[in-house]
Amino acid sequence: MAKHLRRLAVMTSGGDAPGMNACIRAIVRYGHYHGIEILGVRRGYVGLVNGDLYPLGLRDVGGKLQEGGTFLLSARLPEFVDVDIQMRAIEKIRRHSVDALIVIGGDGSLTGAYALHTAGFPVIGIPGSIDNDISGTDMAIGIDTALNTILDAIDRLRDTASSHGRAFVIETMGRSCGYLALMAGMTGGAEIVHLPEVELELGDILERVELAWRRGKSHVLIVVAEGATFKAEEIVQFLNREHQEYEVRATILGHVQRGGRPTHFDRFLATRMGVAAVDALMGQNDGVMIALKGTEMIHVPLEQVIGKVKPLPSAYIESMRILAQ
Repeated sequence: MAKHLRRLAVMTSGGDAPGMNACIRAIVRYGHYHGIEILGVRRGYVGLVNGDLYPLGLRDVGGKLQEGGTFLLSARLPEFVDVDIQMRAIEKIRRHSVDALIVIGGDGSLTGAYALHTAGFPVIGIPGSIDNDISGTDMAIGIDTALNTILDAIDRLRDTASSHGRAFVIETMGRSCGYLALMAGMTGGAEIVHLPEVELELGDILERVELAWRRGKSHVLIVVAEGATFKAEEIVQFLNREHQEYEVRATILGHVQRGGRPTHFDRFLATRMGVAAVDALMGQNDGVMIALKGTEMIHVPLEQVIGKVKPLPSAYIESMRILAQ
């Protein structure tokens, strides 16, 4: 780490998450307060490799706090695993006299950050992913907003499901982690959740649906993570074929879960993480991810974070099963 942090770059990478703009804002304003120039990298690692950096002043982040997405733009660059491309990125960023880099993103983005760190360039990672699958942190930027978006959809669908006596299958994001489906299912009052982490057969789902009707329920809500064994449409087709007395419909939420104004929690979390990242670099600390542990900001070495999927708490899964009666 350079003894004096004069110029710092920030980028967002991978899937966008509500609150990323709030994090960039905090980095820019906190950095300027301490006399540090801030450069923004357009389009993640693509922009880093192409040297697409530009200065960010105080007014450039005005009005961004409440905006979803990322005004720095984002892109995926699988080719960044190539060491030659990593060296090209370091060369380009050093041409701009940048002393350190902050990367906001998910596991793939943090893996790229670790590669730059091992190559000798100072980097700090900040977790930004709606899936809550990043190891080492209790929460990442964007999760709370995504959950509230899903809950709003579940509440609306329950209204129409109850009015018509229907079952609805709601598919959330979560390719390898069912956190969104589990938490939204639990707090949204779903009867069934189908997760990548828990085996569940179509026959089991049918049995639970029939049990719900026998208990006199006016509707049935089934929340499915996109990475679960059976997709929403598969479940709908099976239930409509096997249980013709009641109509079943599917709603796939898709990318609507990534958008929208960030909640207070996400704005505050993003702001705290941005400030903590600048503090870490000023304190000669790099190669770490800023993480939330309880109520505190901590540093977790990037090598302990990448390539690991955070497991779902088994107690939550059991609670969901019991409460869905």
